[in-house]
Amino acid sequence: MPPVVKPARDLRLDFFRGLSLWFIFIDHVPSNTIGWITIRNFGFSDAAEIFVFISGYTASFVYGRVMAERGFVVGAARILKRVWQLYVAFVFLSVFYIAEIAYVASNFDNPLFAEEMIVLHFLQRPEIALLEVLRLRFLLPNVDVLPIYIVLMLAFPLMLWLLLKSPYFALAVSLAIYIGAKAMDLNFRLYPVDREWFFNPLAWQLLFVIGGWCAVGRAEWLSKLLRSNAVAALCVVYLVFALWLATSWLFPAVAQRLPSWIFIFPLDKTGLSPWRLSHFLVLALLVVRLVPPEAGFLRSAWSKPLILCGQHSLEVFCLGVFLSFTAYFVLVEVSARVLMQITVSLTGILLMVALAWLMKWYNDMDRRARQPAT
Repeated sequence: MPPVVKPARDLRLDFFRGLSLWFIFIDHVPSNTIGWITIRNFGFSDAAEIFVFISGYTASFVYGRVMAERGFVVGAARILKRVWQLYVAFVFLSVFYIAEIAYVASNFDNPLFAEEMIVLHFLQRPEIALLEVLRLRFLLPNVDVLPIYIVLMLAFPLMLWLLLKSPYFALAVSLAIYIGAKAMDLNFRLYPVDREWFFNPLAWQLLFVIGGWCAVGRAEWLSKLLRSNAVAALCVVYLVFALWLATSWLFPAVAQRLPSWIFIFPLDKTGLSPWRLSHFLVLALLVVRLVPPEAGFLRSAWSKPLILCGQHSLEVFCLGVFLSFTAYFVLVEVSARVLMQITVSLTGILLMVALAWLMKWYNDMDRRARQPAT
């Protein structure tokens, strides 16, 4: 048989996933002036939707080819191996995160850090809290994206098999789960018992599956939508409407003249509000239309840091969570001036890029070591 030709890597996925990681880090720093440039201030959706959609797309693209060529068992085994890597990363991140917060709270005599970051429950009953960490029931602030990624990937073997066999039926099943979760207010519970998951996996799985559905090659009919000027115009109108509402609080005089029914805030992020979902999908349609895979800026020097971060998303995300609290600590204990906000934000991004470059260097070195000697 002829060798299987591996398709070229779509740098758009790496670029926008890296951008979402930068935005997530910036948004996780409270009262950060740099946060004004992130997507959450200009519409209904934010960086979380970008990350989940691209994760679903890449998971289906990578493991779908394995499952189609080598069968369900091999494909599922590869997915579960990735789940284990994600789980180990989550446990290590939680332990280091708790240690960082507890150290800062005790050594700087500021118990508010432990209370705000819910580490107080761990300090009071560490044996129970640690067990709940292992069970994904004790989640610290800002780590929510990683647990939902673990849960979605854990259930992904069956969904991927269904996507390969009957993609439209798989999409219908995912939509039914989404509607059922919202109708019956279903969500996973956390420790302590009065809390629930910030990202409801039963709702956010729809966006993950939509990404996988696009990756298995069942979105050919979308090409007509992408080429339609009328559809593009409607998308622009919707994005302008979202921008108008998102920034209406800046213009109180204008907002007072608007009817009350037009204000749809606050949007349900936990249950992935249809407004958030539709806003992201409209934005994605326009991006795919305006940014082709061979776009020149994707191979420019300034986009390389973003692409590197997107290619090593797990490590960069974990570091970003750790750095977000460090930046918060600096703003509280040292200075909260705008110059300091800009400094900690840029420093954090530079450290994330440095980690991504280091991971690439290690991977290149391992790849050269595996090549046979000439």
